[in-house]
Amino acid sequence: MDRLLRLIYSVIFYLLTPFILVRLLYRAIKAPAYRSRWAQRFGFVSSVPTNKQLIWLHAVSVGETLAAVPLVKALQEKYSDHRLIVTCMTPTGSERIRAAFGDSVDHSYAPYDMPDSVARFLNHVKPKILIIMETELWPNIIAACHKRNIPVVLANGRLSKKSANAYERIQPLVRPMLGQLTAVAAQHKDDGARFTELGLAESALTVTGNIKFDLSLNQVTKQKAEHLLIDWRGSCDRPILLAASTHRGEDEIILEAFTKIKDQINNPLLVLVPRHPERFNQVAELCSAAGFSVAKRSAKDLVGSADILLGDTMGELMAFFGACDIAFVGGSLVPTGGHNMIEPAAWGVPVLTGPHLFNFSEASQLLLKGDAMLICNNADQLAEHSTELFQNQHRRAEMGSSARRIAEANRGALGKLVALIERTINAI
Repeated sequence: MDRLLRLIYSVIFYLLTPFILVRLLYRAIKAPAYRSRWAQRFGFVSSVPTNKQLIWLHAVSVGETLAAVPLVKALQEKYSDHRLIVTCMTPTGSERIRAAFGDSVDHSYAPYDMPDSVARFLNHVKPKILIIMETELWPNIIAACHKRNIPVVLANGRLSKKSANAYERIQPLVRPMLGQLTAVAAQHKDDGARFTELGLAESALTVTGNIKFDLSLNQVTKQKAEHLLIDWRGSCDRPILLAASTHRGEDEIILEAFTKIKDQINNPLLVLVPRHPERFNQVAELCSAAGFSVAKRSAKDLVGSADILLGDTMGELMAFFGACDIAFVGGSLVPTGGHNMIEPAAWGVPVLTGPHLFNFSEASQLLLKGDAMLICNNADQLAEHSTELFQNQHRRAEMGSSARRIAEANRGALGKLVALIERTINAI
């Protein structure tokens, strides 16, 4: 029965391929990086020049790639006699992989989940194990690995109630897929419970915690943040609000809030960082249309008296979190599910978000309970909370200290995850 369902699923995928290609073309208009390396998406990967055994790690995009950085480095240290191939699905994820690891790992786009594409990729790469970050589960990839006796580990696994409900509607396809997973390292017991309810064997489940708490702030990043802070504050000691990883529909709310903040706070600076590079120019136009003067990070513009610094570069956000007084984390004013609020918490920065936080439910609950984060449902609340924190240095420091304590207290998931992967590899 499960083979028949996967066959139907595969036929539908093949039928949708022309529309997928049209979508790629459409995205390539706004983001030229989408024009290249299409063959890799169909399993045609370039030669992997190594006689070492390969560990395949898949991280769908930027967030998963950043979370995978400490894991990849730990695996490189533990399995120095192996080679890693790291795959993703987006150009921004690809850029982060290359920036983080350079030539120390092989890199490709992951194949689309069609039997021939997956077979080409696996026949060429021949991985010893597949490690998937967070939630990127594809029936044909998992089935093909299972058939080839390639263990599959879901690392830092999360499954929101919303996603679980969606999977429930296609449970006849999902249940056998989950049954073929070798191991799941879940972020929280609630994530684990949802996986087992959908068909994961309880023996395959381990609750390890969220490895995003295991991020490290190296000296280079700290020094960069210090220099940025001096530059952005200027001689008049400007208060700085960072709005990070914003999505379409959020920027207008943030700009409305910033207008209100400027009425209460003297000469604040908004550092606005859109999540996707193809939106950089559009957001710049939004800022100018709203009457703000804009400096661009990519142009190395001097911040000077500009109202807004547009963070239109990649790979600098971690340092930006260390160079602000308050951090608003995007993807949360729209139903995207929120982005990584652990990063500003690790810097000891008070965190603001919108109400949509299902991608970080555990971390958000910890920060809310610890009085390290505030939720803003609209522009008025974002302006109100930001103004209050700018005006009350003691309150700002208390929230920041609490955020840092929570981030540090929840470290340790990485070691548990690496131990689980080691047990899986040893069992091969």
